[in-house]
Amino acid sequence: MKRKYLAITVYVLFLVVLFEGSARLVFHILGDKHTLMEHDLWWRQSWIARHESTGEEIFYQFDIYDPTKGWISKPNLHDVTVFENKILNTNSEGFRGTAEHAHETQDGIARILILGDSFTFGDEVSDDETYAHYLQELLPDAEIINLGVHGYGHDQMLIVLQETGIKYRPDIVILGFLPMDMSRNMLEFRDFAKPMFTLEDDELVLKGVPVPTPDEVLRWDWLRPRFIDVFSVLHHLSIKRLGLYSKEMDRKTAAILKKIAATADSIGAVPVFFFLPTPTAGDTSANPDLRTGEKYLFSVCSEISTAECFSARPHFADKLSQGTIFSTGSGGHWGPAGYQTVAEAIRDYLVKAGHMPGQNEVPTLP
Repeated sequence: MKRKYLAITVYVLFLVVLFEGSARLVFHILGDKHTLMEHDLWWRQSWIARHESTGEEIFYQFDIYDPTKGWISKPNLHDVTVFENKILNTNSEGFRGTAEHAHETQDGIARILILGDSFTFGDEVSDDETYAHYLQELLPDAEIINLGVHGYGHDQMLIVLQETGIKYRPDIVILGFLPMDMSRNMLEFRDFAKPMFTLEDDELVLKGVPVPTPDEVLRWDWLRPRFIDVFSVLHHLSIKRLGLYSKEMDRKTAAILKKIAATADSIGAVPVFFFLPTPTAGDTSANPDLRTGEKYLFSVCSEISTAECFSARPHFADKLSQGTIFSTGSGGHWGPAGYQTVAEAIRDYLVKAGHMPGQNEVPTLP
């Protein structure tokens, strides 16, 4: 019996080693060339390959590790050249622009806080070409605070609001909604390792905090069993084929948006979600029918009594009908004209909704 158990043990170990070796060989050959971008493995492998070739800690040279959100921009950057020929500044908290914002509010000044991803942060444009900057010009009697960070999912936006945003006691909390960010809510690794919420009995539970440092990711990656990665990928493909992945993504995103609205409401702020068109998704259509992302957002908003929603898409369609040409960068982000249009759409909504009572005249951008 001992010999039999020993033989079985040796055989099982042999299979494990064989399977693990085969899995490692396959992933080594594929590297970051496979296209399963909805899975942590692809993003992890891409980050490791990028780090080994460039030495960049996160994604851009101006990124820095953050234990609760994964990454943020380095604080106190001054006139740094980014995106080939654009200018980047960050304040003492690492957010875009030179403006420092006191936690104390000012009487008569509406404070508007903006959450979002790279389209809110302003990838491929300078500080004075982001839609937050243009919005400040359009609403001179307001204070605009841009807390957008590239690559963020709605989960990280919620954490930014909870950790930093509520300290400013904003009157309005705006979230630039892009459907592409929904899949980020399902990831534990994107531009770098990140936190992730799970749903347990319909309640959000935060996982993965503190986020591992770059050194920790590199130090322990070689010990990660690759055959577990194989099963993880197969499981992902199975639930995606069955339609369970998209259902879970919808449920989780809705829970996060509701939590953002509840957090804003808890400090007396009005939560406003707006659909932000992207050039690569063809979201500038003049078709009156709502896009898929718009339908989802408005559906979730209808379940949140305190939230307001609108879409910036009609503004783009109107500008296109007037002959405006929207350039885009190599990364698929808007050029300055696109960001101006976003700012005008937000301004128009806030004024018409009565959130800017002292603003009867509607300023225009030069």
